[in-house]
Amino acid sequence: MNFVFGEYEYRLDSKGRVVIPPKFRDFLGNDPVITKGLDGCLFVFAREEWQSFEQKLSALPVADAKARAFTRFFFAGAQEVSPDKQGRISLPTGLRHFAGLTKNVIVVGVSDRIEIWDLDSWRAYNDDTTDIADKMAELGI
Repeated sequence: MNFVFGEYEYRLDSKGRVVIPPKFRDFLGNDPVITKGLDGCLFVFAREEWQSFEQKLSALPVADAKARAFTRFFFAGAQEVSPDKQGRISLPTGLRHFAGLTKNVIVVGVSDRIEIWDLDSWRAYNDDTTDIADKMAELGI
């Protein structure tokens, strides 16, 4: 399994497209899936990573209200996207609104997925690392 990491700043073009960093393109392949992410970003999965995630979601108990909500959250927003020859993907309008993406974005490699954030939101999210340090200590890292 390959993993992606790093962060790259881009601008959305007038058609709502964003460039996928060249370093991430082979990882994503030709038919990635984009959906709502956690913490106000979008998740972009390579097809096989999405299928693995999809299986985990499908295995959740339908009788559990929280499991249903979690499954709806990810499946309702999911869409297949195809990179163009310049390595851009179109971000669906609803997903752009969900993540507050207007112009400046950051594309982040997070192990088994890519996240797309509004640049200002990403900076605000990263301003306070106290919680991260506390959680790392709690996990013994």
